[in-house]
Amino acid sequence: MTIVAGSLIVRDNKILMVQEAKKSCYGQWNFPAGHVDEEELITDAAIREAFEETGCKIKLTGVLPISTIVLPNGETIVTIKFTADIIEENIKVDKSEQLDVQWIELDKVKNMTKDELRGFDTALNDIKNMENGKTYPLELFDTKIYRR
Repeated sequence: MTIVAGSLIVRDNKILMVQEAKKSCYGQWNFPAGHVDEEELITDAAIREAFEETGCKIKLTGVLPISTIVLPNGETIVTIKFTADIIEENIKVDKSEQLDVQWIELDKVKNMTKDELRGFDTALNDIKNMENGKTYPLELFDTKIYRR
């Protein structure tokens, strides 16, 4: 099982999106997101991934419903997406990871096809949940790492 953390960063009815350079999803638009590293808090992973993929510093503002995705090979991915605000905007594109980073109108994202939008079903559901106020407090996450 893999855990992925990401963020929906919305401002002025636009959402900050990254265009993937990975072979498996080349050219598709996605929210800034990535794997949670070992010994990393999920909240820290979302902030780190947003910075690595966009160059922007963010502040998490809430958490959306958690999604479980089962890939055709049977791998399970649990995705935790957060809502977030920009603290410092300094858009940079790491060409080894992304083709582009852009603010895209929410309506344009909602009208993208499966070929244009990575994780089509879950991405649209995340936007719908955000728009319908299904955003939960960050206090759901314990910010301490426990060691045994």
